[in-house]
Parts: sequence; C-alpha cells; structure tokens
Amino acid sequence: MTFNYDIIVVGAGHAGCEAAVAAANMGSRTLLITMDMNKIAQMSCNPAVGGIAKGQIVREIDALGGQTGIVSDKTAIQFRMLNRSKGPAMWSPRVQSDRMKFIETWREIIENTPNLDMWQDMVSSLTICQETVTGVKTRMGVEFSAKAVILTNGTFLNGLIHIGKVQIGGGRLGEPASFGMTEQLRDLGFKTDRMKTGTPVRIDARSVDFSLLEEQKGEEDFHKFSYLPEVERTLQQRSCWIAYTSEEVHKALREGLHDSPLYNGQIKSIGPRYCPSIETKIVTFADKTSHQLFLEPEGETTHEYYLNGFSSSLPLETQLKALQRVPAFRNVHIFRPGYAIEYDFFDPTQLHPTLETKQVRNLFFAGQINGTTGYEEAAGQGIMAGINAHINCHGGSPFVLHRDEAYIGVLIDDLVTKGVDEPYRMFTSRAEYRILLRQDNADERLTRKAAGLGLAKEYRLQLLGRKEEKVAEIIHFSRNFSVKAEQINPFLESIGSAPLKHGVKLLDLLTRPHIDLRLMAGVIAPLNKLLQQISERKEEIIESADIEIKYSGYIKRERIMADKITRLEDIRIKDKFNYNEIQSLSTEARQKLTNINPETIAQASRIPGVSPNDISVLLVLLGR
Repeated sequence: MTFNYDIIVVGAGHAGCEAAVAAANMGSRTLLITMDMNKIAQMSCNPAVGGIAKGQIVREIDALGGQTGIVSDKTAIQFRMLNRSKGPAMWSPRVQSDRMKFIETWREIIENTPNLDMWQDMVSSLTICQETVTGVKTRMGVEFSAKAVILTNGTFLNGLIHIGKVQIGGGRLGEPASFGMTEQLRDLGFKTDRMKTGTPVRIDARSVDFSLLEEQKGEEDFHKFSYLPEVERTLQQRSCWIAYTSEEVHKALREGLHDSPLYNGQIKSIGPRYCPSIETKIVTFADKTSHQLFLEPEGETTHEYYLNGFSSSLPLETQLKALQRVPAFRNVHIFRPGYAIEYDFFDPTQLHPTLETKQVRNLFFAGQINGTTGYEEAAGQGIMAGINAHINCHGGSPFVLHRDEAYIGVLIDDLVTKGVDEPYRMFTSRAEYRILLRQDNADERLTRKAAGLGLAKEYRLQLLGRKEEKVAEIIHFSRNFSVKAEQINPFLESIGSAPLKHGVKLLDLLTRPHIDLRLMAGVIAPLNKLLQQISERKEEIIESADIEIKYSGYIKRERIMADKITRLEDIRIKDKFNYNEIQSLSTEARQKLTNINPETIAQASRIPGVSPNDISVLLVLLGR
C-alpha cells in the first residue's frame, strides 16, 4: 500500500519543522516523518535560540512567515540583546528556552497546520526513477510517494556517540542512528564525509553553590524575535550564571587526555573550530589559565542546567573530577555527561541555491546534512527548502535570497559556492552587507517577498505598512524641524554634548552619539507629541527611525555597493560554458567552475580559487 503526498520531509528537527510548515502553508499536501513524535524540534545542545548573527536569521525566518521566532518568544525564560556596545548592525537577539515547552509548542503548531500529516518511523531509502525522487520507504516497510522529498536528518545518519572509550550508535544520546540513506546516496554519486560535534554535561542545580557564581540576569525591554505584537514572553524569567575554570581544573582534564576520543585517534572527523570542546581549549590555548563557563537553565521550573563552554567527549570520571575542582561544583551531581557525536554530511556544493540536489531532481537537503551547525542555520535552510520544494511541485520561479537581502542568503550562498571544511556557523563577519541586514529591519527586507509566496498574510503586510508609515513620518519631521541654538544649548551642555553655534535641523542633532529621539522628545514638545501619537509597537518604531537617521549615510553607501554587485547577479552563466576547454582560465578555476557550475558571474566570483582575472576572461567570452 502506498500513501501519496506532494512533499515528504524526513526528520523533525529545526530544519524539518520549518520546511514542513512552510510547504503545507503554501498549499502542498505534506508529510513529516520522524523517529519520535515526542522529540519534535528537540534542542540537542544548548536550549537557547539566537545569538550573534543567529538572532538575525531567526528574525528573517519570522519575517518570511516561519515559526522559530514565535516558538522562541513563547518559550523564552531569558532574553538578551547581544553586542549592544557596538552599532545596530551587530545587535543580535538571544533567548534561553524552556526545552520541553519548546517541543510542546512546535508540536502544537504542526498538529494544527492544515495540509500537514505526521508519521513516526525511520526512512530507510529513497525511491528514485530517472534521476528524480518519487518517494521514500521506511523501516516498517511502508511506502510513501511524493513529488519532492526534503532530507533534514541532522546528526542521525550513521551517528556514533563517544564518551571516552565508550562508543554508542545514535543520533542523540538515547536515540537510535539512521542507516542506509548515506550508502544509497553515495551509490548515486553524492560526495559524503563525516563531521563531529559535541554537547556538555547536564548538572543538577540542587548540588551547585550559586553563592560562588556570578549572576547574569536577562533584559525586560520590548525586543523579541517575532514581529507579531500579540506574541509575547509569558514564562517566568530565570538567570544564567558564570563560572571559570582554573589551572587545577585544566590539570584534571590533561590527566584524562590519553582517553579522549579527540586525541587518541578514535575520532577522525571534522569538528567545529568556533565551538571547541573543553579539552580542545586547554590544548589549543595552553597559555590560558582559565576559561569562562555559563550555567544555563533548561526550563522554567526544572533543576537541570546546561554548562555552556564545557563541551567534552572525555570519560565520565574525568569530566566529573574536573568539574569538582570548580568551587561552585565541589559537590556536583550530574544528570548525564557531555559527549561527542560523529555523523554523515554531504558536500553542499552538490546543491543548487534552492537547496535542490544537482544529482537528483526534486530532492532537497537542509540543516546539518549540509555541514552546518546550529538550530538557526538549520531552520533558515528548512524554510527555504520547504518553499522551493512547493514551487517545484506547483510551479513558479525558484526562490533565492541574495547576499544583500538576508543572512539566510549569505548562509546558503556560502554553502553552495564554497562548501565546508568544518561545521558551518553563521557570524556577522560573513555578511559583507551587514548594515543592510540588521535584526530590526528583517520585516522590511522580506515580508513582502513572503506575501508573494503566500506565507505572510495580509495582517503582516498591514503591520509592516503602519510601521514604515510612522518611521517615515518621524524622519520627515526630523528633517524639517529647526532647532534654535539658544533654546537647546543649555540641555546639550547638561549632557556633555557640544553646544550649537547656530540653528540646525533636528536630523543633524540626532546623528550625534548618545542623542536619540526619546532624549530629544523630553525637550522638544512637538517631537514628543508626534511620538505619543504612535499607538502600537512604539519602541520598535522609534528605534527603527533612530537607526535610519543615525546610519543613513552608511546605509546608502552600502546599498550602492550592493547594487553594483547585483548587476553581476543578473548575468547568468549556468551551463553556458565548457570550462575545461577555456585554456585562458587557471587550472584551479577550470576545476572549481566545472564542479560548482555557478548560476551567475557574481556567484563565480565568490568561488575560492577563481581569481578576478578568471572572471574577466568569462566576461570577455560573454561579450563575444
């Protein structure tokens, strides 16, 4: 017996959930297959969402009509805006989440999404006909047919867990690995490799001396992930706590290094450079006498805490011995040790920018299967894969975000153009247009695109329209309202700002550091009246206007730079050249261009090993 669907999503992690809901909301009859329906959107590592650059991705997912931002707000037990000491292009929202409520909230969304079914089982193989995927087969022997399949297998493909010399097959501790899929895809010509990631020990808070820790409280301001005003943080807010390792801790760790899978040859796969294990830290940074640790709650009421910064695959006894040398953990009890996990991934240069595979039509990859790490990176890929799978089934132009439009665009372009040599993690430094890609303006960048897809409803467009109208009104007022020197100078001197020699427009004053709209509203009555007329999302609108005013010069300059590159994005070269026959290209460029087969001249220019001279050669040939 065969069951028929438009789209099948394999895996219900963060990528799978976003992919399934997006496809279903666009109108595709969708099936989400998972090995455990009680572990939907499980937070395998830290129960937190967002952070530097990752928070921008979550805001973008929300602006596209996705769910991660909504779930994160509803289940948040602490909120912080990171990088506040820097400019707004670097501000990044982050929440600590209630792990169990996160799962419950996601499941509620999935169960109440029209066109979306679930099935608990393990997919053992794909059904492929004439280089096109047509469905899947499961371990129970059930066959499902589909017009498109999205694989979001996370760390489950041939997953192997390491705790010292102990090895356990599994995708997560206590959950089985998935077998068969990698071998089938390898036989079809896919390039695959192994990666490694890790997770820290979980600690019983009742055994911790919190008086010896530094408290890190959350923030209670208006910021959040979702642009929907009705989505709020309602859970009890909890603190995180800071501790430090010491030479005594490092000595205990070094004594167990000979049993570390990372150093005894047991693990041979690629690990994350930007989130190293504690044993890697003491080896790589041997001169450092201490490392910062964050003790973070796993839920609103639970005693379980996550020790951020203490990821490890060392033997249980070594982990425990080292922990007990941190004063606050002298009598520590743990729920489970840290562990490392190895798993299969596929070279993402085998994907089109839509995340469809080049080898098999209508087969999409999203998440850690592409060599990325992080819930946010996975969710961003998931919503894009879901959108494009629906388009493949029902018609329409491929949906691709460019590097000047979204961090999601940067992420996917990096993957399909450059590939990965370690687990890929998003940073603000990866985005050359980060002044354009701020967390505050993701709705302005993406919501109208989402509306064109049918993901953002009329209500979201109305919210965006009202926000943009109010921001424009404030900027217009600031540009035209004159401030007299004799009236404002006493105030400027009182806050340590240079007095005016003559009158200026309010806009000019607002470009000064430490002067913003709220501050000036206290001394300029007409401005205060204007701001008081904003009836909804006042803080968000005022902040957006402030940023537009203060950084308008930088924003315009970056927009000009992005527009120049966009012209190259319009020059399509896919399948136009046999690169191996162009002898004026460098040998490396011929190999890389043949392998990637870039869509545009702009993408070709970003391929490592393709020089500006090689791009000039291609432009000359196009001119001919």
